[in-house]
Amino acid sequence: MSAVEAGAGPDLVLLHGLGSRHEVFAPILDELAAHHHVVALDFPGFGDAPLDPAVRPGVAGYADWVERELGLRGIDAPHIVGSSMGGGVALELARRGVAGRVTVFSPIGFWSTAERMWTQWFLTRMRDAARGLPGLLERAVFLRGIRTVLLGPFFGRPAHVSGADAVGDLRALAAASGFDAARDSFAQHVAPAPNPAVPVVVVWGRRDVILPFVTQSRRARRRYPAAQHIALGRCGHLPFSDDPRTCAGIIARTHPFTAPADPLLQPELQEAP
Repeated sequence: MSAVEAGAGPDLVLLHGLGSRHEVFAPILDELAAHHHVVALDFPGFGDAPLDPAVRPGVAGYADWVERELGLRGIDAPHIVGSSMGGGVALELARRGVAGRVTVFSPIGFWSTAERMWTQWFLTRMRDAARGLPGLLERAVFLRGIRTVLLGPFFGRPAHVSGADAVGDLRALAAASGFDAARDSFAQHVAPAPNPAVPVVVVWGRRDVILPFVTQSRRARRRYPAAQHIALGRCGHLPFSDDPRTCAGIIARTHPFTAPADPLLQPELQEAP
């Protein structure tokens, strides 16, 4: 199993999304590890973790796996942070009472059928490109302008992503052996009912085009009315390199938020810069 463990303090578990890897949290890891015991996991079939035939790729199967992994590590009721598919897993672990609290960034499960199909189609095409044109794409991402175009759907500020990190992400997407099964499982996934005993923070990048912010954040507010809902300006689907300080502050609950100045925002949706 591939994972990174750092720091000391309250337990904090980080879960990545479809086709991703635990390195997606690298921009915020040091700041979080300054005050937490951080465990960032690769799901089986992603990153450097091989596909485990005993684990069903998808939200339910990965929630089972994380629950077992936490038990093996002696971690009880941690703060679980999830990105995209990892957000769906985190919310499922909250429903089960496994998580002590949850923070999710652009979580899956608040989509319409058309939006879910768009997400599956787009990520599949990106994987096809990463597998079919590896040399060309890996050279192209070192050109800042091309990197901006290629990574724009994922990041609000793609220029903040280094060429080396972009190459690593493309290779991880191409090699993800759990991709197809996890992607197909999305057809059966909707966000679980909230557990009133587990505090939840739901965060969206306003530039997210993979799980479009406007419609899915609205459904999330209806489904989770007691949660804190935050919108990140100038951030995309993966906001950790777009604005690492704000993302870390949201997780650590140190970032100050004010009432939204944008009149188009729902009053219960807080706005970060």
